[in-house]
Amino acid sequence: MPMRSCASDNVKLAESSKLQLNNRKDLIESIAKGFVGFAAAATALASICFDSPAFAESLTVAFPASRAPEQTMVEIFPLKSADAAYGKISGMLSTLGDPFTRIISPKEYQSFRIGSDGNLQGVGLFISVEPRTGHLVVLSCVEDSPAARAGIHEGDELIEINGERLDGIDSEAAALKLRGRAGTSVTVKVHSGKDVGRESGIREVNIPRGYIKLSPISRTIIPHRTPDGHLTKTGYVKLSAFSQTAAADMANTIHELESEGAHSYILDLRNNPGGLVKAGLDVAQIWLDGDETLVNAVDREGHTLPINMVDGHAITHDPLVVLVNEGSASASEILAGALHDNGRAILVGHKTFGKGKIQSVTELHDGSALFVTVAKYLSPALHDIDHVGITPDVQCTTDMLSSPKESLLKNKSSVSSLEADSCIMVAEHELDVQESRGTAS
Repeated sequence: MPMRSCASDNVKLAESSKLQLNNRKDLIESIAKGFVGFAAAATALASICFDSPAFAESLTVAFPASRAPEQTMVEIFPLKSADAAYGKISGMLSTLGDPFTRIISPKEYQSFRIGSDGNLQGVGLFISVEPRTGHLVVLSCVEDSPAARAGIHEGDELIEINGERLDGIDSEAAALKLRGRAGTSVTVKVHSGKDVGRESGIREVNIPRGYIKLSPISRTIIPHRTPDGHLTKTGYVKLSAFSQTAAADMANTIHELESEGAHSYILDLRNNPGGLVKAGLDVAQIWLDGDETLVNAVDREGHTLPINMVDGHAITHDPLVVLVNEGSASASEILAGALHDNGRAILVGHKTFGKGKIQSVTELHDGSALFVTVAKYLSPALHDIDHVGITPDVQCTTDMLSSPKESLLKNKSSVSSLEADSCIMVAEHELDVQESRGTAS
């Protein structure tokens, strides 16, 4: 039976493009057009067409069944609604065994893209599916957001939203349930793991929604006294997400801190869940010179494709420490790996999340989107990141501080929250070590 595009009696979704990146040029161009996560530009053509008000009666889906582009697998099944179509396609994609290969609805895709433009009304949570358990966990809270004020913490597991269990629900769908008009509220049930100063167990929290400011960068000068008694200035930069403006904002911030007399830097990527990978690569180039490798991509054929800078010029060569933890994921891991493996920065903190997927993101004609994992990435030194994470050079424990430093801290009558942060204390110590060794690059 002939197929008609957007006809009232049939719907056709055809995927005939090869979902593979066979050479370095294609991959670099794809990354340059990336959306979110490590999202390559669309390499597939697909459409879901509905004739309102009635939906079609059947759906034909064709996907590549082998490396030969002319060979496909086709399934025809009854179609009652858009949700039914998405459900069927999700079922087919689940057979690939990759939780990040999925289709999401138009509303979910719109929500997915919110983080890059900063227009958001909700509770201020960054959430992700933990690959090993399939549970929805909190990566971080936006500072001073409704979720943060309600006592939600990184590592908390989301169990229910407004009484609805979240079993099998992905992060975009859950985020959509959390978002809503400012002034409304949402009730979440969370499981808090054991942590210092927190009670473990399941609790229910009612969170008022509000306007969420997603400014990716905050900064300050931290006065720092070196072991030989000199008072210097350390530029502290907190990067919370890789939005469209992250690289430009970072460059402006570094110029400002340089003009204010900063002699060393702490770049805080803790609880940064990622974002636009191109932004991550652009931020790396602010700190690096030359033609350094920023990241390596490995396609499904096993080919390793390095992504290099071209005649880079760092804004500053002052000593740098990067802070990471379990909430540092995706583009954060790319940036941390690039700065560490190229000898530009010392990593301080805890092992990172471990999300190293390269995905094509195809926006379909109805506004939904198809996410397909096509490769993974490795650090410049070829260290695997996916499901592994990056282990820092130094853990955040004040036990490593030298005696003079400990004495100095004990004698302070008052310290800011930053100066009291053990990871920042260790970072300052590492900056002192870099200065004493003359290793600033």
